[in-house]
Amino acid sequence: MAPTNDITATPAADQHISHGGKDYTTIKEGLAYILIPASASKIPQTTPKGANAPQSVFYNPIQQFNRDLSVLAIKAYGEEAIERKERSIAKNKQKIQDKKRKREDDGLRDSSRKAGKIEKEKGAIGSANPGPAAEIVSESVVEESTDTQQDKENGSVEAANAVVDNSVSIGTNGDVEMVTADEQLLVEQKAASAKTTEAPSIEAIPAKDNLSSQPKKPSFTILDALSATGLRALRYAHEIPFTTSVTANDLLPDATKSIKLNVQHNKLEDKIQTVTGNALSHMYNVACGEYKENGKPKAKYDVIDLDPYGTAAPFLDAAVQSVKEDGGLLCVTCTDAGVWASNGYPEKAFSLYGGVTIKGPQSHEGGLRLILHAIATSAAKYGLAMEPLLSLSIDFYARVFVRIHKSANEVKFLAGKTMVVYNCDEGCGAWTTQTIGKNKLAANKSGKGHFWKHVYSQAPSASEHCVHCGMKTHMAGPMYGGPMQSPEFIKKILDGLPNASKDTYQTHARIEGMLSTALEEHLPPIVEDTNSPTHPSKTNRYDPAALDLYPFFFIPSTLAKVLHCVTPHENAVRGGLRHLGYRATRSHTKGGCIKTDAPWEVIWDVMREWVKQKAPIKEGALKEGSAGWRILRLGEGEVKEGEKPNLKVVFDEKLGMERDAKKLPLPLRLLTLQTPIPNRPLPIRHPPIRNLHHHNPHILTLNKTLPPPITILSAIPPTPILLPAIKRIILQMLLLIIPFLLRASLH
Repeated sequence: MAPTNDITATPAADQHISHGGKDYTTIKEGLAYILIPASASKIPQTTPKGANAPQSVFYNPIQQFNRDLSVLAIKAYGEEAIERKERSIAKNKQKIQDKKRKREDDGLRDSSRKAGKIEKEKGAIGSANPGPAAEIVSESVVEESTDTQQDKENGSVEAANAVVDNSVSIGTNGDVEMVTADEQLLVEQKAASAKTTEAPSIEAIPAKDNLSSQPKKPSFTILDALSATGLRALRYAHEIPFTTSVTANDLLPDATKSIKLNVQHNKLEDKIQTVTGNALSHMYNVACGEYKENGKPKAKYDVIDLDPYGTAAPFLDAAVQSVKEDGGLLCVTCTDAGVWASNGYPEKAFSLYGGVTIKGPQSHEGGLRLILHAIATSAAKYGLAMEPLLSLSIDFYARVFVRIHKSANEVKFLAGKTMVVYNCDEGCGAWTTQTIGKNKLAANKSGKGHFWKHVYSQAPSASEHCVHCGMKTHMAGPMYGGPMQSPEFIKKILDGLPNASKDTYQTHARIEGMLSTALEEHLPPIVEDTNSPTHPSKTNRYDPAALDLYPFFFIPSTLAKVLHCVTPHENAVRGGLRHLGYRATRSHTKGGCIKTDAPWEVIWDVMREWVKQKAPIKEGALKEGSAGWRILRLGEGEVKEGEKPNLKVVFDEKLGMERDAKKLPLPLRLLTLQTPIPNRPLPIRHPPIRNLHHHNPHILTLNKTLPPPITILSAIPPTPILLPAIKRIILQMLLLIIPFLLRASLH
């Protein structure tokens, strides 16, 4: 049996601690150690009836990924925040020094000017009226003694000494000679000017001078609002070196008692403060100016972490007010995926997050947008704008990191970034989005600049029936319609991963994989309007007017199910879309999915070509009137040659399989995530569907209003830039094939 140690012993994994008549075992995660009862199991409760009930301290190893990611994300954010604070401190210090130098220069000039003026009036004062002059001298002596006493009290000893030194003169014979009344008046004026010059000087106050000479360390404060065992607070204090204070709050006294014990064992009493109370009360007190013991209001937190058991919706209003308004970080976890990512409780989702869930495989993406919508609307009430940095759907919970800014102008963009979704969840799975408001860029009166107008959005943007299959659509939202990921923030975390210890961050590989996939999700517009006054090139910040034009993904197996055909490999579909000039990537929320900027018309054309080229369906496999039957246009008969879209799809699995854009040659790199694509095909508009919807006049009328078909380029033509790259590709393929041919010949 391992020896028993005291609570003050150096922490170590699987350590036995005896304290207060109780025995504990130490669990290590990251650089932190927490104590659990020695009789408790190290695994969480696994049965509904509580077979592992002796474990009274909550430790959930499943969320270690959440905690590892949070430490790395806060560290990446904090490095930038500390850098910004250091620049601000240096700027303020320079400003104080400039003011000090200016006061000194102004004081010397004032002394010289006043002394010259008195010299000119010296003769007139001495000869005109000696009686009053004596009175003036006597009054001046009284004022002098008073001023001298005040100077001594204020620490201006030099001014007092100047008065004494100039009030008397030492003769050549050693006798002390008193000055005349006129000379005394001049001395008083000089002393007064010296006093006003030196009194406010920083050099006259030694204590302040000492403080200013010492470099001030920027503060970085974190609130773990729902701390439980305090594991997050312990890790933040241990693993984020520039953290100055962590507040661990919990409602239950037993929990805060456990937190204090863990803090003592980790020897972090100087960094972690334990608070017993309601998280809402604590955050509202900070937001409304709770005062410290010295009478100064408490500063808001740089970072607030909300990790409740269930939804974080009740805490959002208080959190956005108590985090710093100059770019504070808010970290939110919601573990109620059964509400925000399902179709079972739309009314519950609306009451918590202010929007209705979306039905279909993209439900988790929709759930993330609902949570961001709840945060954004909570913040907007107080003139606070939200900037999403990282939004992830992980296992059974969602984790989002957002930055909060005080900006009444940015809040005005929220309506134009809030959208509703018309979702064909009973038919083909296509969707259409519509923003509640519209952010419109307009030229100013001079014509030399542009500004944003915030206007009403036209409605409706979609019919109640799907334009692709004719089935009913359902509405989802409102939800956040802007980008969910910040590429710069994600790259900053990824850049720091090589320096992170894999022993400390045991989910290192998963973090790298998920962040890399989340980075690929970001599909900015091919053409950006640089006339926008909020464009990042002009503001060096994120664009509050940015919209995510491609908010959801699709899954090839789901589309194949609609058509009753063999499921194409995701690489083949991605390759087909990229060959047409569209960007196609993945989403972190679900495996086997594809996120693309191709419209649904093109996606269904690719699937029709798949059926035609690779996987013909059996006759009678599709029921007449079904979604797949209408998409394949099996009731149209012969389509005229001019109405048939000229589309050639190449299902290049190699092109679709390549995930690292750096490995691609130049022309193929153009087909990846961030680069504009030349000769990109336009969205296809199909001819009206005939002899299909005779039973539904509404759909027939709708399809008659479609514009005539547009002929698109069948493929990107070879150009002089592409030819060398094509030769390299052929050479690489030959190098791969030749070894197999040689082996076959040997056998």
